[in-house]
Amino acid sequence: MDANNPAVGEAFWSGPEHASRRLVLLHGWGADADDLLELGELLAGPEVQVVALRAPGEHPAGMGRQWYDLQQPQWPELPAALRDLRTRLGALSDSVPLAQTVLLGFSQGAALALDVSCGNGEHPALPLAGVIACSGYPHPDWQRGIIRPQAQDLAVLLTHGEQDPVVPHGASVELERLLKLGGARVELLSFSGGHTIDPDLFGPMRSFMARCWA
Repeated sequence: MDANNPAVGEAFWSGPEHASRRLVLLHGWGADADDLLELGELLAGPEVQVVALRAPGEHPAGMGRQWYDLQQPQWPELPAALRDLRTRLGALSDSVPLAQTVLLGFSQGAALALDVSCGNGEHPALPLAGVIACSGYPHPDWQRGIIRPQAQDLAVLLTHGEQDPVVPHGASVELERLLKLGGARVELLSFSGGHTIDPDLFGPMRSFMARCWA
C-alpha cells in the first residue's frame, strides 16, 4: 500500500490494504477527494482498492480544491497539473500496476484522466486498464496527443448529461469523436440530466470495469 508514500500526495483510501486491482478517483473543480469515495466503493466492490486523490490547489472561492485554475486565461497551471498527476499515478503503480488500474474522473478530473491516459507530444500515454470520464471535456490541443500508437486500444467509457449547464453535452460527443480517431475503444452513455453522475449508469460502469480487469 502507498498511503505513506509522499509522492502519492493527499488522498483518501478504501478497501483492502493489499489488492491486485485499483480504482483511482479524480474529483471535479471546487470539490474534494472524499466527494467521490462513496461512489468508488459502490462501483468497485470489496476486493478492489479505491484511492481518491486530492487536487493540490485551493479553489478560488475558498472552499474545495482545484487541479488547475479554470478562471485563468489559457489555463497556465495545466501542464504542471498533468505532470503532478503522472507522478502520483506512477507512485501508486509501485504496488498495483497501472495495467490493473481504472481511472475515474468527474468534470475537471475527467479531462485530466483522459489527457494522462492518452499522452501528448512530451509524455507517453499511461498504460491504464481503462478510463471512465464523467461530464468531461477535451483540453486545448489534446487531440494532437491521442492520434498516437499509445492511445490505440485504450478502453474509455464516457458519461454525460444532455442538460448539463456546466460542461455542455457536446464536449463528450467531441471526446468520443477524437478518441475513436485515435484508435481508442470508446462508448458514450448519455442521460437526461445535468452536471452529475447518473445512478442509473452504475451498472454499465461496473460492467465496464469488470471488462477492463478481465
